[in-house]
Amino acid sequence: MSEHEHKHEASSAQMVKRVDRLVATLEGRGITNTAELTEVIENLLAGAGPANGARITARAWVDSAFRTRLIADANAAISELGVDMSHWAPVRLRVVENTQSMHNVIVCTLCSCYPLALLGPPPTWYKSEAYRSRVVREPRAVLRDFGIVLNSDVKIAVWDSTAELRYMVLPQRPAGTEHLDEARLATLISRDALIGVAVVSAGAE
Repeated sequence: MSEHEHKHEASSAQMVKRVDRLVATLEGRGITNTAELTEVIENLLAGAGPANGARITARAWVDSAFRTRLIADANAAISELGVDMSHWAPVRLRVVENTQSMHNVIVCTLCSCYPLALLGPPPTWYKSEAYRSRVVREPRAVLRDFGIVLNSDVKIAVWDSTAELRYMVLPQRPAGTEHLDEARLATLISRDALIGVAVVSAGAE
C-alpha cells in the first residue's frame, strides 16, 4: 500500500469513528436513533438509481435548450426534473458530453465518490484499485476492456470525482433513434454509459 493510500485508509477509518460518535451523541440527546437514520438512508437509496441519469440524458437528447442548461449548470437543470443532488450537503454536478471527437469517462481516484442519486450505488469495479489507477494511466486500454474501441483521433478525458464535485457522462444519441420518444430513449441508457465505459446502442431496445 502506498503512503497516499495508507493516508486515505486512515482518513476513512477516522471518518467512521466520527460518524459513530455523532450517532451516539444524537441518540444520547434523544434527537434520533440508529433505526431512524437507517430509514432515511434507505429512503434516499430508494429514490436513487440509473433511471434518473437516463431520464436526464433522454431529455437532453430531445430538448436542446435543456441540454445547454445541463452543460452550463447541471444542478439547476436536473432540479427541473425533480432530481436533487444535495442530500445532506451541497454537491456540485458537472455533466460532460461525448461527441464524435471526445469520449469522457469518470473515476474517483481516492475512493468511490460518485453521483449516487443519478446512477445508484457504484459498481464493485468502480471502487476497485485496478480501475481507479488504470483508467487514469491508460484509459484507452481500460475502455477496450469494457468493449469500447475508439478511433485513434478520438480524445479521451478522464474526470476525477471528489466529495464536493461529481460527474456524469452525457452519451451520444445513437443513430436510428429519431422515431423514439423521450421515455423510450431513456430505456436504452445504461448506468455504464453514464460513467463512460459503455456506449448507447439503438439495438439495446
